[in-house]
Amino acid sequence: MFPAEWYNQSAVMLTWPHEDTDWYPILDEVIPCFVSIAKEIIKREKLLIVTPDINQVKQDLGNIDYSNIIFCSLNTNDTWARDHGPISVFVNEVPYILDFTFNGWGLKFPANYDNQINKSLFDRSVFTSQVGYQSMLHVVLEGGSIESDGEGTILTTSECLLSVNRNEYKDKREIGDYLKMLFDVKRILWLNNGYLEGDDTDSHVDTLARFCNPSTIAYVKCTEDDEHYEELKLMEDELKAFRTLSGEPYVLVALPMADPVYDGEQRLPATYANFLIINQAVLVPTYNSPKDQIALDTLKEVFPDREVIGINCLPLIKQHGSLHCVTMQLPAGFIE
Repeated sequence: MFPAEWYNQSAVMLTWPHEDTDWYPILDEVIPCFVSIAKEIIKREKLLIVTPDINQVKQDLGNIDYSNIIFCSLNTNDTWARDHGPISVFVNEVPYILDFTFNGWGLKFPANYDNQINKSLFDRSVFTSQVGYQSMLHVVLEGGSIESDGEGTILTTSECLLSVNRNEYKDKREIGDYLKMLFDVKRILWLNNGYLEGDDTDSHVDTLARFCNPSTIAYVKCTEDDEHYEELKLMEDELKAFRTLSGEPYVLVALPMADPVYDGEQRLPATYANFLIINQAVLVPTYNSPKDQIALDTLKEVFPDREVIGINCLPLIKQHGSLHCVTMQLPAGFIE
């Protein structure tokens, strides 16, 4: 079984920014964002922090309760735990981490240290003794590229999974069949449209459309005056054509396109779809915009039994990612 994100969790993983990452020029901006995320997580579950410098992270976190934090000292290239972190599954009810190759989104960025994190975590017994390890290093796959409903459906994008320097030696059918076998799911829903300007990931699905429960998908929608309109409208049409496993249309929930955020002349991929579901809460990226409240209110209706919390992610978006991208949940049974 490939559990959905709302499955009860034992922990969330963060890979902490430091001076040897691309965050170095703006560490004073991005560290408070990581601290805000960390503080919300430890209220509700364990937090696994991967960092080459534990003492520095403790200085960053300050005077807080460390009883729910697990540190692991490892060298890292960057902080995108969603994509270099372990993907968790259950095989005959036995928990396993799958360790795929992370190659910097198709060899765009160095990933030599990040690609060793999962094996190192396993070798250091960070996971419970019941957890198995399966090396999948012959396959390039990032956690942000796939969404599970926990009941046998994966949602993904063809732009990412078929992109250059990932698994282009396989065609769409081969990749789909392989994912179904690997994750023991019944079907793959492919989005062939949708993108965000400035996205380095080649259209990760977690920036565009997200399962909120087995029958509900939240997705990004923009107005006609936005450069993304045609592509996102085509994506919306695809979502409307999808059916649940029981044959019903999905309940589709439109999230506003975030107001444009720029780095010089380049638009950055700010998106409210990059939220993180944790125990009893949903952490939502915000961008100091009036649309923040619209997104928060929309998700409060979708998740009535969870607290919906905004986290200022303007610093994160400067490196072309957001809240979901820097986190990786670990289901119950994976961390003590």
